Amino acid sequence: MASTAPVRNPAPVTPDPALSWSATRPFVSFGEPEGYDGDARPRPLRGRGVSQAAAAAACLVLGLGLISGAVTGSWLVGGSGDDGAPSTFAAAGSLWHSVPVDQLFPPTVQGQGAGPGGADRTWTRVAVAPDSGCKDAFDPLLRKALAPVGCERLLRATYTDATESYVTTVGLLFTTADAPGMTALANRFRNERLDRRSDLMPLPYAAEGTPAAGFGARQRAAWTVSVLTEAPVVVYAVSGWADGRGVDDPQPAGDAMEAGATTAAAQAGLGNEAKGLADRVERDFRRNVRSASEQPS
Repeated sequence: MASTAPVRNPAPVTPDPALSWSATRPFVSFGEPEGYDGDARPRPLRGRGVSQAAAAAACLVLGLGLISGAVTGSWLVGGSGDDGAPSTFAAAGSLWHSVPVDQLFPPTVQGQGAGPGGADRTWTRVAVAPDSGCKDAFDPLLRKALAPVGCERLLRATYTDATESYVTTVGLLFTTADAPGMTALANRFRNERLDRRSDLMPLPYAAEGTPAAGFGARQRAAWTVSVLTEAPVVVYAVSGWADGRGVDDPQPAGDAMEAGATTAAAQAGLGNEAKGLADRVERDFRRNVRSASEQPS
């Protein structure tokens, strides 16, 4: 019987200092592949060893990339990996009372390429609502749809464009939900297309003495709702005309921005107003989350 060579133990592995998490990098040892000759005796497959080793090495690199990506993803919604450090998700949920209003809703928002046909937009803030709960802040059906994630705080501001022709309210709803709860709501909005239903439009915020004084429920023309999954926040925006005209055919912002859309909201670019402003407020919010999560505890 042919003797079997003893298995050599791999050399000890030193953790990769480039990784911030505590687990060590997986170690794989590539032995010389074997086959069998005509007498059923083991023999090395030298002709194929290089290609097989290269393939295995490629798999190792891919595996390490997946592991690194998984760790990064868990950091976004769980923790940084350091005991005692606040999670990004938790940091996002506390921004309503720790970040100045001018950082959440800047006095002026630049929308490069945000208008119809890639035109630039500039929005000026004309009103900021006092931070509040959600009582009477949404129509009944939207309030019911959002109920599973709860309401910690609601922040709203209303903007007008440079010509004061349009007004747009943008809101940040801070929920009491955890990450799975936000994911469940996001899935429901996507699967049931709740963000496209006109009976689930957000309400605007009007303020006396501003271009948005006449911006009520009947003046809503286009809207967008975005349920975040890496933060307990729902971002929304709703737009209309500054002259207080009523709208009979409101349209989701995405539909109003499509080429060939013929509704009044689409022709006026009100879909771009709602979507463009919501996107930029959401972008600033994410930037604030990163900043807050990087601060030492």
